Amino acid sequence: MATQEVPTLLKRLVDDAHQTYEMFAHEYQRAAREVAAVRRERSIATATVSENTFRRWTTGRVQTLPHRPAPLILEHMYGRPARALLQPAPEASGLPLAVLTLEESEIDMTARDAAAHAEDAASLTVPDISLDRLHDAILDIARTYSSTSPPEVHRKAKGLLLDAQDKLERTQVPRQREHLYLTAGQAAAMLSGVCFDLGAMQAAVQHSRTAALYGQIIEHGPLQAYAHGALAFLAYWSGRPAAALTRVRTAQNFGGVGAIARSRLAAIEARAHAHLGDREQAGRAIRRSLDDRHTGRDELHDDIGGEFGFTPERLAMSNATTFLLIGDAPGAEEAATHALHLLDEHTDGTRQMLVSSQASTDLARARLLRRELDGACEALEPVFEVPRDWRSVGVLERLAATRAQLTHPDFRTTAQAADLGERIEDFTAMSIARQLSGSHLALEM
Repeated sequence: MATQEVPTLLKRLVDDAHQTYEMFAHEYQRAAREVAAVRRERSIATATVSENTFRRWTTGRVQTLPHRPAPLILEHMYGRPARALLQPAPEASGLPLAVLTLEESEIDMTARDAAAHAEDAASLTVPDISLDRLHDAILDIARTYSSTSPPEVHRKAKGLLLDAQDKLERTQVPRQREHLYLTAGQAAAMLSGVCFDLGAMQAAVQHSRTAALYGQIIEHGPLQAYAHGALAFLAYWSGRPAAALTRVRTAQNFGGVGAIARSRLAAIEARAHAHLGDREQAGRAIRRSLDDRHTGRDELHDDIGGEFGFTPERLAMSNATTFLLIGDAPGAEEAATHALHLLDEHTDGTRQMLVSSQASTDLARARLLRRELDGACEALEPVFEVPRDWRSVGVLERLAATRAQLTHPDFRTTAQAADLGERIEDFTAMSIARQLSGSHLALEM
């Protein structure tokens, strides 16, 4: 190896590329990540080079090859053996770079290295049948969400997210990576929804942000729209309706979304306006959510559907809550009743417990606004039958608002109102969501 300060071949290549130390260091770090991916050695990905080391490499002040992984990274950057890169440049021997004589052993070594690189890259893949299995898993979680308890949904979605992330570490095939990023984003979106149902607001926000980032990586409009819509929803639940409007407007600008997605975003927008006390804008957004002129489909909200969809009964339930926020009792009662009628029409006899319990509670709240205590009690009877694991934050906060309504002077002295209030308190205290969240949220649904 060279011991005098004689410009090396590396120096010549750096000069030819007009690279500064900063530019070289940036390329070195990028190459380190690529080598780490090919060799499946994560420790290589964080390799860096100091300016002092860079100066030693380019002036010939090295006697032995640098420690691993530097030779691997340099060879990846320049396609030449590291030993040759750190030897004097050809001009030092009177030979131009273009006519540098190659030994046959070096040619053979280059061929072997190229073959090994290709073989390593080819090994970084996962069977397509595994991707099909992940797709089936997300379909199952999304479409059975309403008939599966929140703790069980969390378990399934968490396993799917970890599985997708693990496979992302094992493949470099662009098509497969896009598929896995989409699956990971969908699983994160499911986790956000179930964390909200369980009252874990901070985790719900983080999972929605994760879903949005995965969608951004693969430029998937529907996933980004869904995730940003969820962030808008979580924003007004956290007492930030103005921030919710900003989020929903971002979501509405993503391309490739269909009619269901646009209806969902309009319903979320309506709720945000209602929390801000803007009756006129809330009413307009409700009308947009019901506009049957929306056209188009997308693979998330339509083809997968389920929890990613936005069924007519969910839309009616959501709009009922918005009507309550703007003080429109008749509109709320009509929308909540419509949601419950739609749920009763399911031919398989099932009733989406999360949606029906929220719609029933909103119906009770609308009747209390009209001072119909008997009707409110009747509406809440099926809610009190909801099992502990299904008592989501959405219904608990609606019940908290109902409990507050019972303090009105018209109800305060009645035994029926007192009994209803106690039942609400007992129901809430026994819920898994209340035990996890431990505090009252800023805004009711």
